[in-house]
Amino acid sequence: MKLLVIGMGQCGGRIADQFARMGRRARRERGIEAITDTYAINTDVADLSGLSHIKTDYQHRITIGGRKTGGHGVGKINDLASEIARDDADKVIDAIRKAKRFFESDAFLLVASTAGGTGSGSIPVISQALKSRYIDKPVYALLVLPFEHEESTEVRTVYNTATCLKSVSSVVDAVFLVDNQRYIKKDATLRNNMVRINELIVEPFYDLLCAGEEKKTKYIGSRLIDAGDIIQTLSGWSVLGYGKSQLPLFRLPFVNRVNFRTKSSETHKGIQTMDAAISELSLECNPSDSVKAMYLLSAPAKEMNMDLVKELGDSLRNIAPEALIRYGDYPRRGGLLTVTVILSQLKEVNKVRSYYTAFSDVTARNDKVENDIEAGVERLADASAAVPSLL
Repeated sequence: MKLLVIGMGQCGGRIADQFARMGRRARRERGIEAITDTYAINTDVADLSGLSHIKTDYQHRITIGGRKTGGHGVGKINDLASEIARDDADKVIDAIRKAKRFFESDAFLLVASTAGGTGSGSIPVISQALKSRYIDKPVYALLVLPFEHEESTEVRTVYNTATCLKSVSSVVDAVFLVDNQRYIKKDATLRNNMVRINELIVEPFYDLLCAGEEKKTKYIGSRLIDAGDIIQTLSGWSVLGYGKSQLPLFRLPFVNRVNFRTKSSETHKGIQTMDAAISELSLECNPSDSVKAMYLLSAPAKEMNMDLVKELGDSLRNIAPEALIRYGDYPRRGGLLTVTVILSQLKEVNKVRSYYTAFSDVTARNDKVENDIEAGVERLADASAAVPSLL
């Protein structure tokens, strides 16, 4: 599958930067073009300057709203970002359609943080513009949910997240939900944490995109997962999971691969990897709520067999009994066995519901604060009535 990736805001731009890095890695390691192009859109020029892998020309690092923000961002006010995106949507569309391989793209992937201003406000507007202009291409969103400390200390975070989730889900074909809190490492520095989190968010897409674009016969799976399978799987609220296990680099020549212990060990390692993928889903959810699911097994060809594929399918069926499951294999990895899992069209997402519920409390609290401010201003004005003005 070939994706055209657009990052919105600071968080979205940095994740898009990792997709650009992944695209170069796919070309270097596998000779595969999985990412047709990457773009970063922001109201803050400094954020765009901090990227490393997206091309530096003005058509790939796009500044919007310069007249309204002076290139310094929207200060977490996503309503302003939404207004700016509506005014500059044609500027964005014009930039991405000039990509050399634009029409090779199977789908668009827009990335943003729900808590910020520019990303959460602009992503629904740009998604709608792409959806109305290119009706034959799916539009997907990857939304990064805020850290717990952001929710508790910044009231605007909940407001932005709730409005972003509702707006984006009504426009795009599928929404990948990513909970920042699930990736955090308490003892790491802030910068290292952010970089590593972004890498982990992008990593599950690598094999998933490359499998259907493979050109070398020996690396094409017996059951190929391509763009059609992914498009048919993705719908509504979705989550990603990724697990990997190390394989022995060398096997002694006298080890009998048909020995029951060896066979059992290989199958057990595959099941453990599937369990790791499920436990590391991008958002905590109930897998039984998924209507569609997919898994991709990637390992050296000699490490994969029908028993392993069957066990992985049974494992996923046990936790998602009502889901329509698609699967595939990709004989590419050296020294690793990896499993990528997608759970899609989730019927219930508690995290999303909690933001919608909290939104009402936040707006009520804001109304009270505004009323208190107005009352305080009026009291001061009354107290100063007898004081003469020098103006």
